[in-house]
Amino acid sequence: MKKVLFALVFLSTFLGFSQEETVHSIYFDTDVREIKQLQSDAVVHFLSLIDTTRLESVSIYGYCDDVGKVDYNYKLSQDRANSVKNMLVKKGVKYKIIVKIEGKGKVMIDEDLETNVPEARSKNRRVDVVLNFKPLVIEELNIPGLYSTIRKNAQEGDRVYLDKLLFDAGSSKLKESAKKELDKITVLLKRYPKIHVEIQGHVCCTPTFHKEAIDKDTKKRELSKNRAERVYRYLMSRGISKVRMTFKGYGNTQPLGKDVQLDRRVELVITKIDK
Repeated sequence: MKKVLFALVFLSTFLGFSQEETVHSIYFDTDVREIKQLQSDAVVHFLSLIDTTRLESVSIYGYCDDVGKVDYNYKLSQDRANSVKNMLVKKGVKYKIIVKIEGKGKVMIDEDLETNVPEARSKNRRVDVVLNFKPLVIEELNIPGLYSTIRKNAQEGDRVYLDKLLFDAGSSKLKESAKKELDKITVLLKRYPKIHVEIQGHVCCTPTFHKEAIDKDTKKRELSKNRAERVYRYLMSRGISKVRMTFKGYGNTQPLGKDVQLDRRVELVITKIDK
């Protein structure tokens, strides 16, 4: 029996202030158009991890590999998309928010450039479920002391959630969008030079017996610490004195108690304000 593959890929942003887009990809065996039980179970698990109350729209796109006739592949890709649509509706996703169901047909590959052609084709036999969420305002979570920026009247203990401080899964490398967010924080820290902060890294979705997640770059279980340290070093490179900052990784030990994906975060906690 061929293996049934599935993957979860997060694109654009994590849960934050801007529009969030999440893509869940479901992979099919050759010529198969109906979703299997194992794949359906994976989607159910995926849906259990997201805040469906914020779900604004769903688009479903079917694809095929580059083998076979064009018309056949268009029909196959459309059937795959419809199969996934039917499963989602059966599992409770409202039909009215499914705004697009489209078969895209075959995805061409360049065999001369691919190092593993069978693998490339297997990744093209899929349906992408694109979920768009309503913007989330941190203050609307009603978590005391949690803010979206450093306030003019900041107090010790304030927690600043950096929604655009984005990392790839398992990575502690800063993206350009994250650097732009930190540049804004740099301006505020320079405006309020008496503020001291602890930079706190967090992760979600690791087993309870593993408090920390693995950083794919170092292969060590230190992901939240490395993310916090990356922010620390970036702020220091922008002229914020290390005397005003510390950093620490908290792993999965401080969940917000909301959607688990919110716990893939970095916070600045104001630890001291000089007199």
